[in-house]
Amino acid sequence: MRRTTRHPCVVGTDDRHAAGPSAALAAELRAALAGDVDFGASARALATMDASNYRRVPAGTVAPRDADDVAAALEICRRHGTVPVVPRGAGTSIGGQATGTGVVLDLTRHMDGLVSVDPAARTAVVRPGLVLGRLREAVRPYGLTFGPDPSTHSRCTLGGMIGNNACGAHSVAWGTTADNVSSLEVVTYRGERLTLGRDGQGAPVGLTDLVGRNLALLRTGYPPGLPRRISGYALDALLPERGTDVVRSFVGSEGTLGVVTEATVRLVPLPADPVLVVLGYADETAAADAAATGLGAYGALTVEGMAADLVGDARGLPRGGAWLFCEVDGEGAARELVRAADALDTAVVRDPAGQRALWRIREDAAGTATRMPGGGDAWPGWEDCAVPPARLGAYLRDFRALLAEHGLRGTPYGHFGDGCVHVRIDFDLWTGKGVRDFRRFSEAVADLVVAHGGSLSGEHGDGKARAELLPRMYGDELVGLFGAVKDLWDPDGGLNPGMLVRPEPLDTGLRFEGLLPVVGVGSAGNVGSTASAGRAGREAARCVGVAKCRVAGPSSGPSVMCPSFRATGEEKHSTRGRARLLHEMALGEIITDGWRSEEVREALDLCLSCKGCRSDCPVGVDMAAYKAEFLDRHYAGASGWWRRPRSHWTMGRLPSLLAHFGRGLNAAMRLPYAARLAGVTPERAMPRVADRTFTSWFADRSSARPPALTLWPDTFTNYLAPEVGRAAVRVLEDAGLGVELPAGRVCCGLTYVSTGQLGAARRVMGRMLDVRGEAEGPVVVLEPSCAATLRTDLPELLPDDPRAARMAASVRTFAEALEELAPDWTPPRVDRPVAGQTHCHQHAVLGDAPDRRLRERAGLVGELAGGCCGLAGNFGFEPGHEEVSRACAEDQLLPALRTAPSTAEVLADGFSCRTQIGHLTSGRGRHLAEVLAEALDGGSPGGSGG
Repeated sequence: MRRTTRHPCVVGTDDRHAAGPSAALAAELRAALAGDVDFGASARALATMDASNYRRVPAGTVAPRDADDVAAALEICRRHGTVPVVPRGAGTSIGGQATGTGVVLDLTRHMDGLVSVDPAARTAVVRPGLVLGRLREAVRPYGLTFGPDPSTHSRCTLGGMIGNNACGAHSVAWGTTADNVSSLEVVTYRGERLTLGRDGQGAPVGLTDLVGRNLALLRTGYPPGLPRRISGYALDALLPERGTDVVRSFVGSEGTLGVVTEATVRLVPLPADPVLVVLGYADETAAADAAATGLGAYGALTVEGMAADLVGDARGLPRGGAWLFCEVDGEGAARELVRAADALDTAVVRDPAGQRALWRIREDAAGTATRMPGGGDAWPGWEDCAVPPARLGAYLRDFRALLAEHGLRGTPYGHFGDGCVHVRIDFDLWTGKGVRDFRRFSEAVADLVVAHGGSLSGEHGDGKARAELLPRMYGDELVGLFGAVKDLWDPDGGLNPGMLVRPEPLDTGLRFEGLLPVVGVGSAGNVGSTASAGRAGREAARCVGVAKCRVAGPSSGPSVMCPSFRATGEEKHSTRGRARLLHEMALGEIITDGWRSEEVREALDLCLSCKGCRSDCPVGVDMAAYKAEFLDRHYAGASGWWRRPRSHWTMGRLPSLLAHFGRGLNAAMRLPYAARLAGVTPERAMPRVADRTFTSWFADRSSARPPALTLWPDTFTNYLAPEVGRAAVRVLEDAGLGVELPAGRVCCGLTYVSTGQLGAARRVMGRMLDVRGEAEGPVVVLEPSCAATLRTDLPELLPDDPRAARMAASVRTFAEALEELAPDWTPPRVDRPVAGQTHCHQHAVLGDAPDRRLRERAGLVGELAGGCCGLAGNFGFEPGHEEVSRACAEDQLLPALRTAPSTAEVLADGFSCRTQIGHLTSGRGRHLAEVLAEALDGGSPGGSGG
């Protein structure tokens, strides 16, 4: 039973903030468990919230290694006065059920294995922390999948899906999680280990007797005709005529009855030929009514609905004001569905890439719906009710009217084929009046759902958001029976108290409480401005916790976010984790040092400022900007000056050093202990300063062409890679474009921003704008990170200077300039495959569509890798970052280079990317301008290699 030895790799021994009973509890847990025990400030702060509106502060976290650890942890918590225990997966629950005040069991760190797969029986045995996406990848070679597929499939866990009875888009074909679990291994709060199944298997003592005494209530108390009835306990599964199915009654219990340690799940065959049919309708009601006609009978595996107010840019969609996304198996089924659907317009998509692009609109909806048209935030709280599909159109009309009556806005979407509606609403959760309005609306909409014969929850569970309202749906007698069942499973009340049974009020414990007085409202993009004292806390609170940043392993598709999480697997190194720590820093309850917080500094230390979250986070959390502001304030004042890392003074002020010392830095870096003195790692060779700057070369040449554009001599191009600038001039002039340079030394301020020296950054940017003066016309920037800084950071840091906005609007990338200013120019044919990487800042800020088109016209075929190279300016040169830097490169860049043909041209427009390639491979990356210039001069590229 209880362990007496510790695993040698135990982490999380920082208990500085644990005192009294918590310290004793932590010590006993650490002595008994093989897993990780962490009662420190960071661990507690990271677990205060899930994807809901709620916040509860835990005593600490435990990451058990196995079922023995789970049992030991529960036993110790019970002995310490019934300390509450909450099992937690990815923390994407919408109702607050993945938060707790006692011990949070993190089941993702160690209990994440796939135990076995039986393709013949179509079953798999899984541990609770296994991510759904990993299970689906593992069984795909057998032509199988797990039917329930929430939009968070890339990070949600099987344990969390079991806890909430998750569903997903394919529920019209394959049902909910409860329909796809055959047995469970669970541990109760008192340490009993039970195997749950049918025919009463695993039922705690007294459960079948309790059911027998309440047969009439169980047969009549649940609303009929609801494929998505998720609210409350599924006690009707225990009826004799339903096989006394204990496992089915347990699924959806939200961690209140027992802790799952292993599950046997059923698998279903994958569609042999998936085709996506998108049906356009005049409006949302028409789409809902069409969904209710039973499209599943025509082969639809999904019937997902959304209206124009969610989609925004409807390019790629058929005509209409609302759409149904229906996946079918085969072109014949697609034709039959189109004939039956009576749609205004249709699109049939067979191309997998096209299907993924359209599905991404739906999968990101939980985040994008949090941003209202025209600005403002929207929140969960009435997230996923369900009504009988035949009532959906009428319900949506009434629901929209109710929103208007309460002066609220929301954007419904969801699983129309099952009558399930998701919506985020612009509740004012920052003020007392707004919270009172939130309660009044919740009560009113609960009554509306019940009037339509619906369920308060149709997918995500009740949690704290809806449990208080369950008597309106089920009546007091059935809800009382829920409490009796809870007491049979958990007589001590130690498992996730306050959820489902004897719930806390829905308008208490909101995560916004106390935050507004601490932080300034500020401007969402005004990084470090005087109006933004504490803005980071308010901005970080926009993170809704859907955890798209928590995708482990190599990223798929175009996403960059979040390279440090994929490298470490640590929540604190995800965008969400850092946002949570900033949120807690602003509140000051757990993290009490404000801007001096070492917990926040440590979490931000591995942020590469890749800006991936700016584009990939569904709500646009911009951690690079928050990091810059935090570092600026963390090291502010006389006491902060000497605490700054040396690399901030050297690499952070590299433009100034290069301007003053030039090639002299080459000799300086060869001196003994130079790397240590400069605050950089000796494991990397520092870039060599070129013998002649690009600006010097340009000054000595002459051109008869009148200038059509300004070519920006960024620091990296000017001093470290002048060959890129020379190549760009060659190509631009061949395209008929005259080139000029600014009339003085300029710098975008990137290195100052990334090291959090915002005052210096503003001064550098101001001098740059003085040099630019009143000049107009396009400014071509060859280095993507500098272009991104000029386009975004410049106007955000100097919002009151109109020159900053004009400069930002004038910035063009190399490919943009050629496409816009020389549309009739024909690039030279290179006709080679490409490998390499799209710069992370280009992905996040600038976009690469013109680059793709230019490569295609030049005969450079193939795709570039995404992700982040891992060097990221000063990041990869700083001591302690080497391992993460290499791991980021291994995410996508290095595998792409290894598998590239020997004739491939390795493209990397970013100086950091090229440097990383040079450090970690025997090849050499080049800027697209270099490749095109070489082809213009009749060169015969020899393949950069990988």
